[in-house]
Amino acid sequence: MTAPTLLRQQSPLAHPSHQLAVLQPKGDIKPFYQALSEHDQLPLKAEGVHVLQVNVGKLCNQTCRHCHVDAGPDRREVMTLETMAACLHVLDRDGIPVLDITGGAPELNPSFRWFVTEARQRQKHVIDRCNLTVLTMPGFETMPEFLAQNSVEIVASLPCYLAENTNAQRGARVFERSVDAVRRLNALGYGRAGSGLVLNLVYNPVGPHLPPSQAELEDIYRRELLARYGLEFNRLFTITNMPISRFLAELLRTGEFDRYMQRLNEAFNPSAISGLMCRTTLSVGWDGRLYDCDFNQMLELGLEPNLPQMIHDFDIARLASRRIMVDQHCFGCTAGSGSTCQGAIVKCTGTLGK
Repeated sequence: MTAPTLLRQQSPLAHPSHQLAVLQPKGDIKPFYQALSEHDQLPLKAEGVHVLQVNVGKLCNQTCRHCHVDAGPDRREVMTLETMAACLHVLDRDGIPVLDITGGAPELNPSFRWFVTEARQRQKHVIDRCNLTVLTMPGFETMPEFLAQNSVEIVASLPCYLAENTNAQRGARVFERSVDAVRRLNALGYGRAGSGLVLNLVYNPVGPHLPPSQAELEDIYRRELLARYGLEFNRLFTITNMPISRFLAELLRTGEFDRYMQRLNEAFNPSAISGLMCRTTLSVGWDGRLYDCDFNQMLELGLEPNLPQMIHDFDIARLASRRIMVDQHCFGCTAGSGSTCQGAIVKCTGTLGK
Protein backbone atom coordinates (compact mmCIF):
# COMPACT_ATOMS: atom_id res chain seq x y z
CA MET A 1 0.00 0.00 0.00
CA THR A 2 1.55 3.33 -1.07
CA ALA A 3 -0.75 5.81 0.70
CA PRO A 4 1.07 8.55 2.60
CA THR A 5 1.68 8.16 6.31
CA LEU A 6 -0.16 10.26 8.89
CA LEU A 7 3.01 12.32 9.25
CA ARG A 8 3.15 13.05 5.52
CA GLN A 9 -0.57 13.93 5.55
CA GLN A 10 0.13 16.36 8.41
CA SER A 11 -2.67 14.68 10.35
CA PRO A 12 -3.10 15.71 14.00
CA LEU A 13 -2.95 11.99 14.79
CA ALA A 14 0.70 11.97 13.74
CA HIS A 15 1.35 13.56 17.13
CA PRO A 16 1.31 11.12 20.08
CA SER A 17 -0.11 13.76 22.44
CA HIS A 18 -3.19 14.08 20.20
CA GLN A 19 -3.66 10.31 20.14
CA LEU A 20 -3.47 10.12 23.94
CA ALA A 21 -6.05 12.90 24.21
CA VAL A 22 -8.44 11.05 21.88
CA LEU A 23 -7.98 7.84 23.89
CA GLN A 24 -8.99 9.35 27.23
CA PRO A 25 -12.01 7.51 28.72
CA LYS A 26 -15.47 8.93 28.43
CA GLY A 27 -18.96 7.70 29.21
CA ASP A 28 -19.00 4.35 30.97
CA ILE A 29 -15.53 3.31 29.78
CA LYS A 30 -13.30 2.96 32.81
CA PRO A 31 -9.65 4.04 32.94
CA PHE A 32 -7.16 1.20 32.48
CA TYR A 33 -5.51 1.87 35.81
CA GLN A 34 -8.92 1.39 37.46
CA ALA A 35 -9.29 -2.04 35.83
CA LEU A 36 -5.88 -2.98 37.23
CA SER A 37 -6.76 -1.62 40.67
CA GLU A 38 -9.99 -3.63 40.81
CA HIS A 39 -7.88 -6.79 40.45
CA ASP A 40 -5.11 -5.72 42.84
CA GLN A 41 -2.62 -5.30 39.99
CA LEU A 42 -1.75 -1.65 40.54
CA PRO A 43 1.01 -0.67 40.16
CA LEU A 44 1.83 -2.97 37.25
CA LYS A 45 5.48 -3.94 37.62
CA ALA A 46 8.12 -5.58 35.45
CA GLU A 47 9.55 -8.98 36.35
CA GLY A 48 12.97 -8.76 34.74
CA VAL A 49 14.29 -7.96 31.26
CA HIS A 50 14.43 -11.14 29.21
CA VAL A 51 13.91 -9.54 25.79
CA LEU A 52 15.36 -6.36 24.33
CA GLN A 53 12.97 -5.34 21.56
CA VAL A 54 14.71 -2.85 19.30
CA ASN A 55 12.87 -0.73 16.76
CA VAL A 56 15.54 0.02 14.15
CA GLY A 57 13.46 2.56 12.25
CA LYS A 58 10.13 3.64 10.81
CA LEU A 59 11.17 3.20 7.18
CA CYS A 60 9.00 0.57 5.48
CA ASN A 61 8.07 -0.50 1.97
CA GLN A 62 4.37 -0.61 2.97
CA THR A 63 1.84 1.65 4.67
CA CYS A 64 -0.61 -0.85 6.14
CA ARG A 65 -3.96 0.41 7.42
CA HIS A 66 -3.50 -1.06 10.91
CA CYS A 67 0.12 0.02 11.46
CA HIS A 68 0.73 1.32 14.99
CA VAL A 69 4.13 2.71 13.96
CA ASP A 70 2.85 4.92 11.11
CA ALA A 71 5.72 3.41 9.17
CA GLY A 72 6.13 3.84 5.43
CA PRO A 73 8.39 4.70 2.50
CA ASP A 74 8.28 8.40 3.43
CA ARG A 75 9.65 7.89 6.96
CA ARG A 76 13.35 8.53 7.46
CA GLU A 77 13.85 7.72 11.16
CA VAL A 78 16.54 5.01 11.17
CA MET A 79 18.67 3.71 14.06
CA THR A 80 22.38 4.46 13.79
CA LEU A 81 25.21 1.97 14.08
CA GLU A 82 26.29 3.67 17.32
CA THR A 83 22.90 3.05 18.95
CA MET A 84 22.90 -0.56 17.77
CA ALA A 85 26.35 -0.98 19.33
CA ALA A 86 24.96 0.35 22.62
CA CYS A 87 22.18 -2.24 22.44
CA LEU A 88 24.77 -4.98 21.90
CA HIS A 89 26.74 -3.72 24.89
CA VAL A 90 23.63 -4.06 27.06
CA LEU A 91 22.97 -7.58 25.75
CA ASP A 92 26.57 -8.50 26.56
CA ARG A 93 26.86 -6.92 29.97
CA ASP A 94 23.46 -7.84 31.41
CA GLY A 95 23.01 -11.30 29.89
CA ILE A 96 19.71 -10.56 28.14
CA PRO A 97 19.17 -13.65 25.96
CA VAL A 98 16.81 -12.36 23.22
CA LEU A 99 17.16 -9.56 20.68
CA ASP A 100 13.80 -8.85 19.02
CA ILE A 101 14.29 -6.58 15.97
CA THR A 102 11.31 -4.66 14.66
CA GLY A 103 10.48 -1.59 12.56
CA GLY A 104 9.12 -0.44 10.02
CA ALA A 105 10.67 -3.07 7.89
CA PRO A 106 13.81 -3.74 9.96
CA GLU A 107 15.67 -5.20 6.98
CA LEU A 108 15.65 -1.73 5.35
CA ASN A 109 18.00 -0.38 7.99
CA PRO A 110 21.41 -0.35 6.24
CA SER A 111 23.08 -1.84 9.36
CA PHE A 112 20.54 -4.64 9.83
CA ARG A 113 22.87 -7.44 8.72
CA TRP A 114 25.69 -6.14 10.91
CA PHE A 115 23.34 -5.98 13.92
CA VAL A 116 22.12 -9.55 13.40
CA THR A 117 25.62 -10.93 12.81
CA GLU A 118 27.02 -9.27 15.93
CA ALA A 119 24.13 -10.52 18.09
CA ARG A 120 24.47 -14.07 16.81
CA GLN A 121 28.22 -14.03 17.48
CA ARG A 122 27.24 -13.30 21.07
CA GLN A 123 24.98 -16.39 21.04
CA LYS A 124 21.82 -14.31 21.37
CA HIS A 125 18.49 -15.56 20.06
CA VAL A 126 17.49 -13.11 17.31
CA ILE A 127 13.95 -12.46 16.12
CA ASP A 128 13.21 -10.58 12.90
CA ARG A 129 9.71 -9.10 12.64
CA CYS A 130 9.35 -9.27 8.89
CA ASN A 131 6.54 -8.07 6.61
CA LEU A 132 7.54 -10.75 4.03
CA THR A 133 7.21 -8.46 1.00
CA VAL A 134 10.56 -6.83 1.77
CA LEU A 135 12.15 -10.18 0.90
CA THR A 136 10.87 -9.77 -2.68
CA MET A 137 12.33 -6.30 -3.20
CA PRO A 138 15.28 -5.69 -5.57
CA GLY A 139 18.50 -5.74 -3.58
CA PHE A 140 17.12 -8.10 -0.94
CA GLU A 141 17.32 -11.31 -2.95
CA THR A 142 19.84 -12.88 -0.55
CA MET A 143 18.14 -11.77 2.68
CA PRO A 144 16.33 -15.12 3.22
CA GLU A 145 19.64 -16.97 2.95
CA PHE A 146 21.27 -14.53 5.37
CA LEU A 147 18.51 -15.05 7.93
CA ALA A 148 18.75 -18.83 7.57
CA GLN A 149 22.55 -18.85 7.88
CA ASN A 150 22.22 -16.96 11.17
CA SER A 151 19.31 -19.10 12.47
CA VAL A 152 17.15 -16.01 12.89
CA GLU A 153 13.58 -16.65 14.03
CA ILE A 154 11.18 -14.95 11.64
CA VAL A 155 7.86 -13.57 12.86
CA ALA A 156 6.00 -12.60 9.70
CA SER A 157 2.78 -10.66 9.14
CA LEU A 158 0.10 -12.50 7.19
CA PRO A 159 -3.33 -11.23 8.28
CA CYS A 160 -5.27 -13.88 6.36
CA TYR A 161 -4.85 -16.99 4.24
CA LEU A 162 -7.07 -15.32 1.61
CA ALA A 163 -5.68 -12.76 -0.83
CA GLU A 164 -8.69 -10.44 -0.67
CA ASN A 165 -8.53 -9.90 3.10
CA THR A 166 -4.74 -9.50 3.24
CA ASN A 167 -4.61 -7.06 0.36
CA ALA A 168 -7.46 -5.01 1.87
CA GLN A 169 -5.37 -4.42 4.97
CA ARG A 170 -1.87 -4.24 3.54
CA GLY A 171 -2.10 -3.22 -0.12
CA ALA A 172 -2.42 -4.51 -3.67
CA ARG A 173 -0.56 -7.76 -4.41
CA VAL A 174 0.85 -7.95 -0.88
CA PHE A 175 -0.63 -11.41 -0.41
CA GLU A 176 0.83 -12.77 -3.63
CA ARG A 177 4.28 -11.37 -2.80
CA SER A 178 3.99 -12.74 0.75
CA VAL A 179 3.24 -16.22 -0.60
CA ASP A 180 6.32 -16.00 -2.83
CA ALA A 181 8.43 -15.00 0.18
CA VAL A 182 7.15 -17.87 2.32
CA ARG A 183 7.88 -20.31 -0.52
CA ARG A 184 11.49 -19.09 -0.56
CA LEU A 185 11.73 -19.43 3.20
CA ASN A 186 10.23 -22.91 3.12
CA ALA A 187 12.77 -23.93 0.46
CA LEU A 188 15.52 -22.98 2.92
CA GLY A 189 13.92 -25.06 5.67
CA TYR A 190 11.96 -22.35 7.48
CA GLY A 191 8.72 -23.70 8.96
CA ARG A 192 9.66 -27.31 8.24
CA ALA A 193 9.89 -29.91 10.99
CA GLY A 194 13.43 -30.71 12.13
CA SER A 195 15.12 -27.80 10.34
CA GLY A 196 15.60 -25.65 13.43
CA LEU A 197 14.54 -22.62 11.37
CA VAL A 198 11.45 -21.05 12.91
CA LEU A 199 8.83 -19.23 10.86
CA ASN A 200 5.87 -17.92 12.83
CA LEU A 201 3.01 -16.05 11.19
CA VAL A 202 0.99 -13.18 12.64
CA TYR A 203 -2.75 -12.61 12.28
CA ASN A 204 -4.29 -9.18 12.86
CA PRO A 205 -8.06 -8.81 12.52
CA VAL A 206 -9.23 -6.97 9.43
CA GLY A 207 -11.42 -4.32 11.04
CA PRO A 208 -12.57 -3.46 14.59
CA HIS A 209 -12.74 -6.98 15.98
CA LEU A 210 -10.95 -9.08 18.57
CA PRO A 211 -8.90 -12.03 17.34
CA PRO A 212 -10.60 -15.44 17.40
CA SER A 213 -9.18 -18.49 19.15
CA GLN A 214 -5.49 -18.70 18.30
CA ALA A 215 -5.44 -22.50 18.37
CA GLU A 216 -8.47 -22.85 16.10
CA LEU A 217 -7.24 -20.25 13.64
CA GLU A 218 -3.77 -21.81 13.54
CA ASP A 219 -5.32 -25.11 12.47
CA ILE A 220 -7.24 -23.35 9.70
CA TYR A 221 -4.16 -21.43 8.52
CA ARG A 222 -2.10 -24.61 8.48
CA ARG A 223 -4.69 -26.52 6.48
CA GLU A 224 -5.54 -23.75 4.02
CA LEU A 225 -2.00 -22.52 3.32
CA LEU A 226 -0.80 -26.07 2.73
CA ALA A 227 -3.73 -27.03 0.51
CA ARG A 228 -3.86 -23.82 -1.52
CA TYR A 229 -0.17 -22.90 -1.80
CA GLY A 230 1.92 -25.73 -0.32
CA LEU A 231 3.17 -23.46 2.47
CA GLU A 232 4.34 -24.49 5.94
CA PHE A 233 5.01 -22.58 9.17
CA ASN A 234 5.60 -23.29 12.86
CA ARG A 235 3.11 -21.22 14.87
CA LEU A 236 0.41 -18.64 14.30
CA PHE A 237 0.24 -15.64 16.64
CA THR A 238 -3.02 -13.72 16.97
CA ILE A 239 -2.49 -10.06 17.89
CA THR A 240 -5.14 -7.45 18.70
CA ASN A 241 -5.06 -4.26 16.65
CA MET A 242 -4.02 -1.42 18.95
CA PRO A 243 -6.21 1.71 18.85
CA ILE A 244 -3.30 4.02 18.06
CA SER A 245 -1.75 5.67 15.00
CA ARG A 246 -3.19 4.52 11.64
CA PHE A 247 -5.64 2.02 13.12
CA LEU A 248 -6.92 4.79 15.39
CA ALA A 249 -7.31 7.01 12.32
CA GLU A 250 -9.25 4.22 10.60
CA LEU A 251 -11.54 3.78 13.62
CA LEU A 252 -12.30 7.48 13.71
CA ARG A 253 -12.83 7.67 9.95
CA THR A 254 -15.36 4.82 9.99
CA GLY A 255 -17.12 5.92 13.18
CA GLU A 256 -16.08 2.71 14.98
CA PHE A 257 -13.80 4.22 17.62
CA ASP A 258 -16.24 4.36 20.55
CA ARG A 259 -17.59 0.90 19.81
CA TYR A 260 -14.12 -0.62 19.56
CA MET A 261 -12.96 0.96 22.81
CA GLN A 262 -16.12 -0.31 24.50
CA ARG A 263 -15.43 -3.78 23.13
CA LEU A 264 -11.86 -3.74 24.49
CA ASN A 265 -13.09 -2.40 27.83
CA GLU A 266 -15.76 -5.05 28.25
CA ALA A 267 -13.39 -7.83 27.17
CA PHE A 268 -10.76 -6.96 29.83
CA ASN A 269 -9.32 -10.25 31.06
CA PRO A 270 -7.41 -10.14 34.37
CA SER A 271 -5.89 -13.54 33.54
CA ALA A 272 -3.87 -11.84 30.79
CA ILE A 273 -2.06 -9.47 33.14
CA SER A 274 0.61 -11.93 34.28
CA GLY A 275 1.69 -12.62 30.69
CA LEU A 276 1.90 -9.07 29.36
CA MET A 277 5.05 -8.58 27.29
CA CYS A 278 5.93 -5.34 29.10
CA ARG A 279 6.66 -7.37 32.22
CA THR A 280 9.67 -9.13 30.69
CA THR A 281 10.50 -6.98 27.64
CA LEU A 282 12.07 -3.55 27.31
CA SER A 283 11.62 -1.54 24.14
CA VAL A 284 14.30 0.61 22.50
CA GLY A 285 13.33 3.35 20.06
CA TRP A 286 15.24 4.12 16.85
CA ASP A 287 16.89 7.04 18.69
CA GLY A 288 17.90 4.92 21.70
CA ARG A 289 15.09 5.99 24.03
CA LEU A 290 13.69 3.35 26.38
CA TYR A 291 10.03 2.38 26.74
CA ASP A 292 7.98 -0.28 28.48
CA CYS A 293 6.73 -1.61 25.12
CA ASP A 294 6.62 -0.83 21.42
CA PHE A 295 3.11 0.64 21.74
CA ASN A 296 4.18 3.05 24.49
CA GLN A 297 7.12 3.94 22.25
CA MET A 298 4.82 5.04 19.44
CA LEU A 299 2.82 7.17 21.90
CA GLU A 300 6.07 8.56 23.32
CA LEU A 301 4.94 7.36 26.72
CA GLY A 302 8.37 7.01 28.28
CA LEU A 303 9.56 5.25 31.39
CA GLU A 304 9.02 6.76 34.82
CA PRO A 305 11.05 10.00 35.04
CA ASN A 306 13.30 8.67 37.81
CA LEU A 307 14.53 5.79 35.62
CA PRO A 308 17.22 5.72 32.90
CA GLN A 309 15.70 7.03 29.67
CA MET A 310 18.33 6.10 27.06
CA ILE A 311 20.04 2.85 26.04
CA HIS A 312 23.43 4.43 26.84
CA ASP A 313 22.29 4.81 30.47
CA PHE A 314 20.81 1.31 30.78
CA ASP A 315 20.77 0.03 34.37
CA ILE A 316 19.17 -3.39 34.66
CA ALA A 317 19.09 -3.23 38.47
CA ARG A 318 16.74 -0.25 38.26
CA LEU A 319 14.79 -1.37 35.19
CA ALA A 320 14.08 -5.02 35.98
CA SER A 321 11.39 -4.26 38.58
CA ARG A 322 10.25 -0.88 37.26
CA ARG A 323 6.68 0.38 37.46
CA ILE A 324 5.14 0.13 34.01
CA MET A 325 3.46 3.17 32.47
CA VAL A 326 -0.10 2.46 31.32
CA ASP A 327 -2.89 4.26 29.47
CA GLN A 328 -6.13 3.41 27.66
CA HIS A 329 -4.46 1.63 24.73
CA CYS A 330 -3.35 -1.06 27.20
CA PHE A 331 -6.85 -2.52 27.03
CA GLY A 332 -5.73 -3.87 23.63
CA CYS A 333 -3.25 -6.22 25.31
CA THR A 334 -5.68 -7.41 28.01
CA ALA A 335 -8.84 -7.98 25.97
CA GLY A 336 -10.11 -11.51 25.39
CA SER A 337 -7.20 -13.94 25.29
CA GLY A 338 -4.73 -11.12 25.74
CA SER A 339 -2.20 -10.05 23.14
CA THR A 340 1.58 -9.92 23.01
CA CYS A 341 4.22 -10.00 20.31
CA GLN A 342 4.18 -13.77 20.89
CA GLY A 343 0.45 -14.02 20.33
CA ALA A 344 -2.40 -14.84 22.71
CA ILE A 345 -1.60 -14.94 26.43
CA VAL A 346 -4.33 -17.23 27.74
CA LYS A 347 -6.26 -20.06 26.16
CA CYS A 348 -9.31 -18.68 24.39
CA THR A 349 -12.65 -19.98 25.64
CA GLY A 350 -14.59 -18.58 22.72
CA THR A 351 -15.00 -19.88 19.18
CA LEU A 352 -14.26 -18.54 15.75
CA GLY A 353 -16.63 -15.90 14.55
CA LYS A 354 -17.46 -14.39 17.96
